[in-house]
Amino acid sequence: MTTDHLTPNRPAQHASHIRHAASKVPEVTVYFWIIKVLTTGMGETASDWLAHLLGPIPAVGLGGLGFVAALAVQFAVRRYVAWIYWTAIVVVSVFGTMAADVLHVGLGVPYLVSTPVFMVALAAVFVLWYRSEGTLSIHSIHTRRREAFYWAAVLATFALGTAAGDLTATIGLGYLGSAVVYAAAIAVPAVAHRWGSLNAVAAFWSAYVITRPLGASVADWMAVSHQRGGLELGLGPVTLSWTVAILGFVGYLAVSRTDVRSDAMA
Repeated sequence: MTTDHLTPNRPAQHASHIRHAASKVPEVTVYFWIIKVLTTGMGETASDWLAHLLGPIPAVGLGGLGFVAALAVQFAVRRYVAWIYWTAIVVVSVFGTMAADVLHVGLGVPYLVSTPVFMVALAAVFVLWYRSEGTLSIHSIHTRRREAFYWAAVLATFALGTAAGDLTATIGLGYLGSAVVYAAAIAVPAVAHRWGSLNAVAAFWSAYVITRPLGASVADWMAVSHQRGGLELGLGPVTLSWTVAILGFVGYLAVSRTDVRSDAMA
């Protein structure tokens, strides 16, 4: 699923203007989905690693500061810049994981409760966004208000995906089993869209939500102990290796600009 499928049919001149104005978000290419999955896994293990290293409260505080700082920079720039955008995604991934973990670990809220709570929160963001702007397309992000809705939705997807991934892992599937389930699930919106039963925007956001538990389940499986069904590579090494992979892909995009339309580059 690429960005071409997410743009509604409009007159060519108006569509060109929208694409140019909406260039603060990247084109949805295969690189987008690869980096998105990597950020979800890295956010999962980085959150747990920071909590073990610093303690839960300092880790959440640090995550909150990073969250505010990264989004401040993202809102300050006038168009999409690969390293700024993906830094914001990484920080939102870490902070979204912490938000879900605080409910479960800190407040004792079961995943069976927090998962539907975050689902309702995401639905509320979408409803408010649509009522205010009339669209949920990522190609419509050309005002501060729409950008605020976009990042609220992104944060909610990370929190929801974290809770959903931990839920399936703790009800008997384990991390590897969860990864297999979500790998199959992420193909559903793509197939449904291709065969015409799901529109492009709904297909995009459905897949976007599923990337979170998919990446997190794989990363957790790599990091956790053999007793928990994992490879026991450790939180730190997995976080570092996934970060290096993210840097490699984002560096490539920053240089090649393959995720920026030619009309936006003019």
